[in-house]
Amino acid sequence: MITQNIFHVIKDPVHGTMQFTTEEDNWIKPFIDSPNFQRLRHIKQLGMGDYIFPGAVHTRFNHCLGCSYVASQISRKVGLPDEERQLVIIACLLHDIGHGPFSHTFEDIFHNKMIRHEAWTPLFLADYSTPEFFAIYNRRNPRFPLNEEKFRQIADMIMHKSSVEKRLADIVSSQLDSDRLDYLLRDSHFCGVTYGQYDFRWMINCMIIVNSPQGERLGITHKGVGVVEHYLMARRLMTRNIYHYQKKLALEFFLIQLLVNLAESIADFSTYESIKNTRLGKFLLQANAFNEIIKDTKNAERHKQQFLSENYKNYRELLDYDIFAVMKELSDMNINHPAALLAQRIQHRQTPKVIRLENLDTQLAEQILTEFKNQNKSIQDWQIAIIKNPHQSYSIEDDPIYVLDESGQVKPINEMSLMINAISDKYENSAFLCIDTGIMQHAKLKAIIQKLTIV
Repeated sequence: MITQNIFHVIKDPVHGTMQFTTEEDNWIKPFIDSPNFQRLRHIKQLGMGDYIFPGAVHTRFNHCLGCSYVASQISRKVGLPDEERQLVIIACLLHDIGHGPFSHTFEDIFHNKMIRHEAWTPLFLADYSTPEFFAIYNRRNPRFPLNEEKFRQIADMIMHKSSVEKRLADIVSSQLDSDRLDYLLRDSHFCGVTYGQYDFRWMINCMIIVNSPQGERLGITHKGVGVVEHYLMARRLMTRNIYHYQKKLALEFFLIQLLVNLAESIADFSTYESIKNTRLGKFLLQANAFNEIIKDTKNAERHKQQFLSENYKNYRELLDYDIFAVMKELSDMNINHPAALLAQRIQHRQTPKVIRLENLDTQLAEQILTEFKNQNKSIQDWQIAIIKNPHQSYSIEDDPIYVLDESGQVKPINEMSLMINAISDKYENSAFLCIDTGIMQHAKLKAIIQKLTIV
């Protein structure tokens, strides 16, 4: 084995030359080369973002590598010992291992978004926590071997368990974590915008471990207040202008409606027989059965865990390609069925019409829309809908960012920044009307649009 501590380089369009020492490379390479991690090459980071921002074809694979690199930089800056640095770097590498096709979008196929990617994560992690994997890993890492206890600490950091030391967990998941520090820069770069840019190197330079009321935490010196202001504003602008861009959300709404309609029809609609036997078809059959059960049960958690365990082997094989293949097949069918019609819209990028709803009284607007649909039975639910997208830029209540001021006192950052204090714990509410262009000529649609936009 090579013992000389040389640098192993990954060229990255965001961070430039990401350097890992031989030791760090040995820590992460067995995970990177595993099938579960390689799967992330085929799951886009921003769902259907590339339909609006054509460059946004980057993947969860890219982001997880970047997140691991950021964790290595933070860990060195704050002086973590090698044993802890290893665990943090691996946790950041694996933090998104549970994502399904089209990332967060796929979570909406479940009733009330009950199964998110985090629910699948323990099952993916369990694939690594085996004597066979540890044996292979430890041959490469005799100085820092893994075992069940160490890997449990990694899993606990990823799953936000309270047993983990906060100063380590903060690097993996917090309002100043490696995840956000990477994805803002990465998503901004690939979307071709500057909203997500901030001074990454200065941010790292200002990071320290502080003594907070909750014990030792990841924080910053007073010199870093300005860059955190910039970073939080970058996150706000990326949310408003990229993650919640209305055309993107509208197309993702169409995709979910396609999958839900397909799931509801696939068992009995003979035209979809060929799709029923695909990986995606089998998964959607089970997802639909789960959704039907969960609506009326008092044992939701039990059914959820049962669904996860029974469908994990199929889920871990699902990729964006599975959905694209089914979408193409549906689009070519040329039949008057919701799933096929939606596939045609997406395949040919017939994007829905979006109309901003300002000063929205949500309940009244939804009541008006329900009455309109009841009076016009030919219009299907997917053809006109109100999509709401509230967001919060920074939360004091959840978990504040701490600052070491010039006098040596540790304070929440909102006490040192007027700007951050102004946006703290405030939701920005926005909503829009999503309309299928196929019904834009409906005789009564103009009146309902006017009625909704003046609510």
